[in-house]
Amino acid sequence: MRRRYMDAITLVQRFEKPDIFLIMTCNPSWLEIEENLLSSDELQNRPDLVSPVFRAKLEELKNDILKKHVFGKVAAFMYTAEFQKRGLPHAHFLIILDENYKLLTPEAYDQFVCAELPDEKTNPYLYSLVTQHMMHGSCGSFNPTNSCMKKKGYCKHKYSKEFIEKTTKGKNSYLIYRRRNNGKNVKIRGHFLDNTWVVPYNPVLLCRFNSHMNVEICSDIKVVKYIYKYTCKGHDKIAFHIHFSDTNIEIDEIKEYQSARWVSPPESAWRIFAFPISEMMYIIFNYILKGNNSFLSKVQIILKKL
Repeated sequence: MRRRYMDAITLVQRFEKPDIFLIMTCNPSWLEIEENLLSSDELQNRPDLVSPVFRAKLEELKNDILKKHVFGKVAAFMYTAEFQKRGLPHAHFLIILDENYKLLTPEAYDQFVCAELPDEKTNPYLYSLVTQHMMHGSCGSFNPTNSCMKKKGYCKHKYSKEFIEKTTKGKNSYLIYRRRNNGKNVKIRGHFLDNTWVVPYNPVLLCRFNSHMNVEICSDIKVVKYIYKYTCKGHDKIAFHIHFSDTNIEIDEIKEYQSARWVSPPESAWRIFAFPISEMMYIIFNYILKGNNSFLSKVQIILKKL
């Protein structure tokens, strides 16, 4: 993963900062999963079904990004598949767009990322997906014991957000997405939530994949190294020790400390099927056509090393 991080930073040196950060999470209600579950099966007992289906969806998403140009032509991208300790697999994408398709204005941001509830009457399907997959919480005063709450009593993801009429840049160039106070709200887990609780999403990808699909604009962020390290952080770890229940035994925590990997059932199935954990790609055709021989020669050297 350290090597992947260094390769990713090399991409940044050549193609500039990433433009889009995307998180795709497996949906246990996907038709491909439900149709193949036996009446006696439980989802958590079928990692051999969950992992291949998520892998197939991941390939579809790559096809939409690279060939169908959902966000425009792509110059380079990378993704990493991750597995939560007690959850479903998900993937982190970092996408660098071609120089002619860079997102530079709030109007361009709003074309690809939305953080509001859609109209229930004009687009009922999108509305159902947003309310099902893209509503954060409830936390804060609604639920102080939620997993996202810190000891100081606020959400680590800083929800709920503030109402704002236009997309703007906040501190450290982080975007503040448009969340208008239009009176729309929906009842989620016993509380009425409005636009301030919506997780940013892309309507096209959300309708296509029917899963949690968080899309963020990151072309102006300053912490480029952090976001790539976060994507390449590697597997989960756990500290443990096995000993007898005799209370008279003196325990030396330093000598007995063990550090190990935590491998969940979906990750086990993923590795048995030999699916890639991380993937990286850069498009060199534009540079070949432009006659950039120096860049092409560097690419050939890299490919020989790989």
